[in-house]
Amino acid sequence: MSAVIKNLEQPTDLPLVSLRNLNRHYGDFAAVDNISLDIKEGEFLTFLGSSGSGKSTTLSMLAGFETPSSGEILVNGQSLVNVPPHKRDIGMVFQRYSLFPHLSVRDNIAFPLAIRKLSSAERDRRVDAMLKLVQLDTFAHRRPSQLSGGQQQRVAIARALVYEPRILLMDEPLGALDKKLREDLQDELRQLHRRLGITIVYVTHDQEEAMRLSQRIAIFSHGKIVGLGSGYDLYQNPPNAFVASFLGNSNFLRLKARGSGAASFEGQPLSIRLTAGLHNDQDVLLMVRPEKAQALSLQQAHQEPLASGWNAVSAKVLEVLFLGESQTCSVVTAGGTAMTVKALSAAGMPLKAGDPVQVRWATADACVYTDWAESDLNKAAAHS
Repeated sequence: MSAVIKNLEQPTDLPLVSLRNLNRHYGDFAAVDNISLDIKEGEFLTFLGSSGSGKSTTLSMLAGFETPSSGEILVNGQSLVNVPPHKRDIGMVFQRYSLFPHLSVRDNIAFPLAIRKLSSAERDRRVDAMLKLVQLDTFAHRRPSQLSGGQQQRVAIARALVYEPRILLMDEPLGALDKKLREDLQDELRQLHRRLGITIVYVTHDQEEAMRLSQRIAIFSHGKIVGLGSGYDLYQNPPNAFVASFLGNSNFLRLKARGSGAASFEGQPLSIRLTAGLHNDQDVLLMVRPEKAQALSLQQAHQEPLASGWNAVSAKVLEVLFLGESQTCSVVTAGGTAMTVKALSAAGMPLKAGDPVQVRWATADACVYTDWAESDLNKAAAHS
């Protein structure tokens, strides 16, 4: 494997893969709708979305298992659209391990090399290196039935890497594993990526998994990419209300714009980020993350005057939940808007159901959207 071990901490700036106006239609249904995307060499990019969002179909077209209705797939500027899957220099790992039950671990990993007619000595060298890389040296002669689920998935990963593909595609590879094992293998995947420097395109519906693994995340909805960036950027500054709802937990308040940087909520004045094109009386959606908000008793609020650049709304506590390292406080405003506030348990939250509170947040910590679909918000929230 020495040929592919590059120790890349960051991907290069040049795109290895380019998707250009990519479409996949089934009759009148657009499973993938005019996607364009560049993937850098050495990058770990995750396609994140709910079932039917287009992420797996896009991956299948990149692998060669699906044919685009229109558009281009380029690797190093060369079209792959008419190249069969086995000639694309792309490895593939599925949720189902697809191991040969009658072959040993060693022979399962060697299978792609035998198909490519590599010499026996070269096969042995590469398989030995892969067994060591995935830490299965002592399991080489076992059958898949004698391995745990996590070990079987390591074999599948080793088999996909052994012929040294430039790109590795992974479609929900850890979806069948329990939470602890899934997290352990996520850590191993990150380490493998750092050691090999291979380009990985990963598909999942699990937002936490996407955040743990990826350098960039492409969020899919209705066949389109609706958000693209690092997990940090997408979480802190979601480009639209769908992404804000889909990625993490969010509080949404419906406001009326009242001039530049001002709005009203249930008759209470609020300050908002300056937003281009906003006009008076326009409907506005404000999003603030639970951990960016504070819930203060009326006594606390009286003792701590509201600082400049902060907002406050009145509410009543519904319940306080202790969740180990954190606590959440669910409240409802007089107009019936539900909000959640999250704080570290060590910080304390001396509130109980029925208490009147003041919920505060900094203007700079809240995102403002002027265009959103109620159906998208509900669908995103159901899958977040």
